Amino acid sequence: MNDQIMDDLVGLLPPLMQSLEALAFVARHLNPPDFAAVLDAAGHPDALLAEARPCLESWPDGVAGLRTLLQSSADAALAGFAGLRAAPDQDESLAAAYRALRFLPRAQEALYPLAAGLPAVSRFFLPPERRDDPALQALASQANPETGIIHAGNEPGTRGGFSLYVPEYYTPDRPWPLVMALHGGSGNGRGFLWSWLTDVRAEGAILVTPTATGDTWALTGRDQDTPNLARILDLVGSRYHLDRTRLLLTGMSDGGTFSYVTGLEMGSPFTHLAPVAATFHPMMAEMADPQRVRGLPVHIVHGALDWLFPIAGARTNQQALAAAGARVTYREIPDLSHCYPRDANPGILAWLRSSPVEVTAS
Repeated sequence: MNDQIMDDLVGLLPPLMQSLEALAFVARHLNPPDFAAVLDAAGHPDALLAEARPCLESWPDGVAGLRTLLQSSADAALAGFAGLRAAPDQDESLAAAYRALRFLPRAQEALYPLAAGLPAVSRFFLPPERRDDPALQALASQANPETGIIHAGNEPGTRGGFSLYVPEYYTPDRPWPLVMALHGGSGNGRGFLWSWLTDVRAEGAILVTPTATGDTWALTGRDQDTPNLARILDLVGSRYHLDRTRLLLTGMSDGGTFSYVTGLEMGSPFTHLAPVAATFHPMMAEMADPQRVRGLPVHIVHGALDWLFPIAGARTNQQALAAAGARVTYREIPDLSHCYPRDANPGILAWLRSSPVEVTAS
């Protein structure tokens, strides 16, 4: 890269990454009564990004791949902010805000491939407190073809596929914890990958984010999702060395509810459950096989401001599961609405590390 391209990168990357951080801030703190205040608190990093974006148009064809990725990421970030600012003027403003936030994972997906060659981008895809960790500085340079992000039948608009992230420093000489994370009702696994990637990248866990076989998870009617999750787990387990004492099933909203539905089944292969912002009828705990529930580690995360699934339900679920013999960890987040709290991931991973279960070979 010539000096002009390097100068352009210095001018473009900071506002791009600041814009992505600001969009993530809105996604975490979005609460209908506070929407205007949250958007105001996010600031206007996109203004600097919009100023820097035109520099890409003059880049030579020799760096077309780099240029395309940066254009895609920047344009998605700018579209996200434009959609958020337009949302209050639309009839269904909350739905419009959620649609605008779908640009965030698109921008992240376009930017991530540059982590292999740009240290600043690699550091961006780590938790802030780990960005200066010497053990992770050379992370991207350790990549091999079996690591990184892999999509399996999970193109936008498809159902039943999955996305996979294997840390670039993966080696098969030790077992690795697995996080299978289920998206919310209107989402998909390809987008939900970004709710977890930075944390598993730093902590050393394999991440799988499936997409439901139907419009949402099989909460009623015929269950095609449970066998599909088992298929995906078997496939990943055949290629990577998994820690069978630490197989976490987690999910957001409908995904969290389905983690209860399938995770409480006697034949479930998952050793830990971590539903987030989920609903769950307490009778399900009473009806589940006592041998499955007794001693099962369950980590519940719920927002006190949740407007879709009020907090009272989560408190009742905690009591019902504990009464049935589950080992329940309960975290109530005072400022969380019906959003995914990425700041809860480190606590969930620490809990997963500290509470392995015995697995009987079949």
